Amino acid sequence: MTPEHIRAAAAEVRAWLKTLLITFAVIWLIQRFFFNLSIVQGASMQPTLIESEWLFVNKFIYLLHEPNRGEIVVLNDPTLQGGARGERIFLVKRVIAVAGDTVEIREGKLYLNGKPQVEGYTDSDIQDGDFGPFRVNEGYVFVMGDNRHSGKSEDSRVFGQVPLEAVQGKAQWALWPFSKAGAL
Repeated sequence: MTPEHIRAAAAEVRAWLKTLLITFAVIWLIQRFFFNLSIVQGASMQPTLIESEWLFVNKFIYLLHEPNRGEIVVLNDPTLQGGARGERIFLVKRVIAVAGDTVEIREGKLYLNGKPQVEGYTDSDIQDGDFGPFRVNEGYVFVMGDNRHSGKSEDSRVFGQVPLEAVQGKAQWALWPFSKAGAL
């Protein structure tokens, strides 16, 4: 091989490495700040979401505004303290209440600010007993799983209100399986 061939090959390798580095940096930035994919684990969001369902998570939206009632969010698992349990990092839950709201559960029904709520996304009354009343603090949300059967959802009734910093993004679309694909 001539020195010219070696220089040309080295330049080609550098160009490929530069392209790969830029590609990985762009992908990392997109996943860190704009969107990513999440896979549902467990039964806490049934019947809305099923185990192993793939979700498109919009991270950018919460840079523009705080989560709204009714939105499905992906959040850091508040029960993990420094990775102590390690088996789970994120949870998928529905925002039930925002700052200033009062949440109460009586006789299997959800009350928000004293008014009974119609929850079309569930298939049963809340079976875990009464809760509250509890007022959500500024900078927090109150989340619950859609599965209201006894013991099926570890949520704000167990771990308390969730700081907005723990909310990673809004689950906007189900992507897989195709039979369940669509906007959430």
